[in-house]
Amino acid sequence: MTIQTERLLLRPWKSSDAAALFAFASDPDIGPPAGWPAHKSVEESRAVIETVLSGKEAYAVCQRETGELLGAIELKLCGHSDLAQTDSECELGFWIGKPFWGQGLIPEAAKALLRRAFTELSMEKVWCAYYDGNEKSKRAQEKIGFRFHHTSENVPVPLLGETRKGHVNCMTKEDWMEQRSGEHDRT
Repeated sequence: MTIQTERLLLRPWKSSDAAALFAFASDPDIGPPAGWPAHKSVEESRAVIETVLSGKEAYAVCQRETGELLGAIELKLCGHSDLAQTDSECELGFWIGKPFWGQGLIPEAAKALLRRAFTELSMEKVWCAYYDGNEKSKRAQEKIGFRFHHTSENVPVPLLGETRKGHVNCMTKEDWMEQRSGEHDRT
C-alpha cells in the first residue's frame, strides 16, 4: 500500500533503503531519544528493515517528487505495541531525519496515516508516546492533535538497557472527527 500527501509518499520499506536508512539512523540524535541505539552499519539497517520495519502498517516516509527517504512512520497494531490492548487500537510511531526537522513533514504523514487508521482499519483509538526530554516528539504529537493521557515512571527501554519516564497521548476516532470538522470550518 502506498499513501500520498501534498509533499510525501508513504510506502513499504525495501532492502535497497538500507544505505539511506543508515545515513539517518546512525545519528545519535535520532534513535536514542526514541529508545533505540544508533545504527552501526548498513547491514544493521538492512536487518532492521527486514524485522522492525516490516510490520503491516510500517512505511518509509519519502519526498513525493524525488522519492528521497526522509524517515519512518508506523501504525503498530495490537500485539506489536505495549499500548494497544484491543484490535480496535494501535500505536503511532515515527521519526524523521535531522535535515527535515521543523518542516511539518511528520504531522503531514501522521494525518494521512490517522485517516487510514480510522476510516480503513476501523480503529477506535490510536496511542502515541514519547520519553521525557524528547521535546521534538512531544511538539509533533501536539501538532498532530494527540491529547495527554498519562505519564509513567520507570518505563523499560530494553534496547538501551535503561528505564525512563514516558508520556502517553491518545486520539479517539471521535477526537479525529472533531478535528477534521474544525479544519473544514476554518477553510
